[in-house]
Amino acid sequence: MSDLLLEPTSTAQWRQLVTDAQNSTHQRLDEELESYLVFLLMRFTHTPQVVMSIVALDYLESQLTRGKVRHERLREVGDRCLLFSGLFPQLARRRHVSADYYVTLGQGAYAELSGTLSHSVGSMYRHLAKAFVLLMDVLQNMRRQGSQQPLLDPLHALELWSRTGSRGAWADLQAVSTGTPVIPENTQPH
Repeated sequence: MSDLLLEPTSTAQWRQLVTDAQNSTHQRLDEELESYLVFLLMRFTHTPQVVMSIVALDYLESQLTRGKVRHERLREVGDRCLLFSGLFPQLARRRHVSADYYVTLGQGAYAELSGTLSHSVGSMYRHLAKAFVLLMDVLQNMRRQGSQQPLLDPLHALELWSRTGSRGAWADLQAVSTGTPVIPENTQPH
């Protein structure tokens, strides 16, 4: 990561943080994913209380609505799951769910949304669903910057890596051991 330099706008600052996280993980987001992530982070800056929500309830409520309201709620569920899994993966443990719970729920919300929108907009949400773990890894790397400690403890990192193939979780495992974990057949990464 480069030294923290303040950019002239919040958009430029978020973009720089995302770019630094990509560079340090050697993972690249395409322009569509990078832009979506930067604007998601900007929206989150103005609504930090989002971490207090219970996304499963929000998802269930989205199923009771139709049209634009449903689309908005599904997008919110996907976005919150991305933020939780990327910036606050420890939140899963405190809420007594596995870290990949947010990945599965977020991917599902984006995928469902992709099937209900026009082709061009729907394809963006399909892309978000497929790249969810990559986006999560970039966000987790943003959280790791400047810290000597792994973001996830070894057991939770193993669980997230084995269920999602997360490179960030793998990096956390490698930070504490040179061993190679064996994944049981019923939990292979997607």
